[in-house]
Amino acid sequence: MIRALFALAAAFARPTPHPPRPRLVVVVTVDQLRADYLDRYRSQLRGGLLRLLKEGAVFTEAYQDHAITETAPGHASILSGRFPAHTGIIRNLAGVQDSSAPLIGLRGTGASPARFRGTELFDWLKAAEPSARALSVSAKDRGAILPIGRAKEQVYWYVGGYFTTSRYYADSLPLWVRVFNAQRIPFRAAETQWTLLLPERDYPEPDSVPYENQGRDFTFPHRLPSDSGSAALAFEGTPGIDSLTLAFALEGLRALRLGVRGATDLLAVSLSGTDYIGHAYGPDSREIHDQVLRLDRYLSRFFDQLFVRYGQDNVLIVLTADHGVTPFPERSRVLGHPGAVRVIPDTIIQAVNAALDQRAGGAGWFTFESGMLLLPDSAGLAGNGVPVDSVVADVATRLRALPGVQRVDPVANLEGADSADPALRRWRRQVPPDAGVELVVTLKPYCIWGVPNLPIAMHGQPTDLDAHVPLVFWGSGVRRGVHAERVRTVDIAPTLAKLLDLTPAEPLDGHVLTEVQE
Repeated sequence: MIRALFALAAAFARPTPHPPRPRLVVVVTVDQLRADYLDRYRSQLRGGLLRLLKEGAVFTEAYQDHAITETAPGHASILSGRFPAHTGIIRNLAGVQDSSAPLIGLRGTGASPARFRGTELFDWLKAAEPSARALSVSAKDRGAILPIGRAKEQVYWYVGGYFTTSRYYADSLPLWVRVFNAQRIPFRAAETQWTLLLPERDYPEPDSVPYENQGRDFTFPHRLPSDSGSAALAFEGTPGIDSLTLAFALEGLRALRLGVRGATDLLAVSLSGTDYIGHAYGPDSREIHDQVLRLDRYLSRFFDQLFVRYGQDNVLIVLTADHGVTPFPERSRVLGHPGAVRVIPDTIIQAVNAALDQRAGGAGWFTFESGMLLLPDSAGLAGNGVPVDSVVADVATRLRALPGVQRVDPVANLEGADSADPALRRWRRQVPPDAGVELVVTLKPYCIWGVPNLPIAMHGQPTDLDAHVPLVFWGSGVRRGVHAERVRTVDIAPTLAKLLDLTPAEPLDGHVLTEVQE
């Protein structure tokens, strides 16, 4: 009897064995998918989005909790578990562009993860399972590259009608990619029309809004150009780009035999259509409404194919977004925000640089991007006898005078800033000390950074409009439910690591969402 009791106690004392890892981990990042879209259009969802919402662990208050809510910083944070200040990816224009890693078979800007610092989920998976492999695909180079960090895996993105990669990853395209490209699907879409998925009465948004799409082609149907090359370029701005990307991902899974080799593999898919369409038509447009409905149906077919191939119990899915978006100022003013404007600081920066060029030589000492004033060569400017602090203070004064600017903060002041202030908290998580950033600028609510001669809807601000994103975990071992506590996208990687019994290779900014695990 005593021996039996000791045996029973020992059994309870043993650690519970971790469930086997799924055969495939799928991380779907929908570029510019605002969290409120899933509520706004829920009654019309029928497919993959609805399935995740009904059967997954849904976090309704998830945020990209850093300041520059753009594609590159967002994608770098999702599977690294770290904020931009720690990944080194703090802005789009200094994200993955790399002339030393030219594209294969095509002209265009080369790209690589050379600026990315640290590790990501796939590195931890590879350490645990050396035979693990990854496939990452997107219409954008940064959307494909940054979800797996510096790993030299299978990484492809869309350029002018074709999927390709750079010489960072390979010297030639594999046969399966060349065969897929040979179908020339975007080129064959010439003169086809994007029409509404549902009857017109099911879309409450006005269709004729002249400030959409730069005042051109702002009513349904939208016809692609008759020239095949032009059609392939314009194809990015239609829902078809997401369908194509998902088809390419499925073909890659088949060709590479991911998930069927006895190891857990990773598929990262970044879908860019919502971003292209959201910039052109805005978050309150009939076009974005139709895009989300079509995305829902595309994901349904995609998930069905995964389940046929692997079985539902062998697939773990995460859905999220890299950022949200702020409406057109024209729309915001109608909604009761009369101060909504586009803020364009270009003339200030040009004037300051012109004065410095006369005094110190050179060209373009200061640059301004996404709310950051950058001075990469502060020492060089000071070496020419220029009082850098005085110049920066003068620029700050000029920026504060711009309509739409809420505050201008020296980066040196962020470290001691009040962490309860969401904007300052997000700026602290954005800018590393070695980034050459002198000032950070926060706009007033509903104001956006403007691009000269390009009146589009924008994101990039440390506001909840731009930061609030969906977050859903789905699959075996995931406890379904809806959770309203505030979480961050940097929590995704540590949570997946917990579900997969992996050990992160470095300290993370995120923490495990314990509500997910059964």
